[in-house]
Amino acid sequence: MHIRNWLVACMMLFPLAATAQHQESKKDTLYKPLIPISKAPLLNNVDIIANMRYAFRNEFDKGTYTGSRFVNEQFRLEIKGKVLDKLYFRFRDRYTRNPETQSVDNLSRSTDLAYLRFDPSEHWKIYAGKLCADWGGVEFDDNPIQIYEYSDIIENSDNFLSGAGVGYLPNHNHEFTFQLLNSRTKTFKELYDSIPGINESKFPFAAVINWRGRLFDGKVTTIWSYSIFKEATHQYMNYFAFGNSLILRNFKLDYDFKLSLENLDRKFLVSNWIPGMKAAQGVTYMSHWLRADVRLSKIVHLTGTGFVDFAYWDGNPDPNKNKKLRTAWGYIPAIEVYPFDKYDLKVFLNMVGRIYRYTGYAQTKFGLVNDDTYRVSVGVITPLLVL
Repeated sequence: MHIRNWLVACMMLFPLAATAQHQESKKDTLYKPLIPISKAPLLNNVDIIANMRYAFRNEFDKGTYTGSRFVNEQFRLEIKGKVLDKLYFRFRDRYTRNPETQSVDNLSRSTDLAYLRFDPSEHWKIYAGKLCADWGGVEFDDNPIQIYEYSDIIENSDNFLSGAGVGYLPNHNHEFTFQLLNSRTKTFKELYDSIPGINESKFPFAAVINWRGRLFDGKVTTIWSYSIFKEATHQYMNYFAFGNSLILRNFKLDYDFKLSLENLDRKFLVSNWIPGMKAAQGVTYMSHWLRADVRLSKIVHLTGTGFVDFAYWDGNPDPNKNKKLRTAWGYIPAIEVYPFDKYDLKVFLNMVGRIYRYTGYAQTKFGLVNDDTYRVSVGVITPLLVL
């Protein structure tokens, strides 16, 4: 509020400064500030948020120290607000990603969100633009600055896609949404080049349905979804995500189960492990993700995150195949300190560890090698409210 008052005061002083600096200007232009005083109250309906995570990292590979560095792990600038009664907008851009314009939706890959939302009533929402695909699951639904390391499925997906959606809220305990989106941001040729016997779809789409529930007076919440993608003619991906949270006074427990069944390898993990492979066919990814948050006091929290990812190549033509290729573990213990009572900023100390274990078949057939990495970081996280 102090910033908004300061902006209004600056707007009132601006014409006087302009008169002093530019005496030659015409009188009718001297008293027309960029944002008229009559429009200044509209700033009360706009938020500017700098979503930030900044850390000092110390990195290790197989137990050997490899180096230290300061890293801007996340910086996403967000502007959102109300344009008119029942009409809203939201824009968010990620400064820690390459701003390459994508050929399908003609937007930068760094742009997470750029959409309008219309609420015709308290029970309905309609929105269109570049959206956050409503995949479901607590891990993906959380603010990205709060996730120290993503599991395989989320990390290797196109999570922000252009399209349209509708939401229905029968009451304050339930919300149902449906989205129709582009299935990707690049063309089939850019992603896959050409695959014998597979033709590009004229409308590669993703259809998403989602249920958000609030049960037992808010002690249990759900974010469940099912998505179907059409990647090419007769080539689909089916994705299931079931997110659940238990919320008590000083304890919160989150659990996600995710399953992605892909006719064409959309994550490109399996494909990248196989020499000369453009896109493996008949691939499955499965993930279990768990996070606990224990509140020791108003200031100190202990958190622990653990997840395991499985990768399978069901379509492997080798008669001696092992469908399972890799198991990848993640573990993240952390101490989080909230020094300000009325502001969402925390200082953290964490350890992010990954363990990669390939099956004997994958090691022998494709030359894959097990690996262990971890990093120890200290840093700051805040959705900094600028305006």
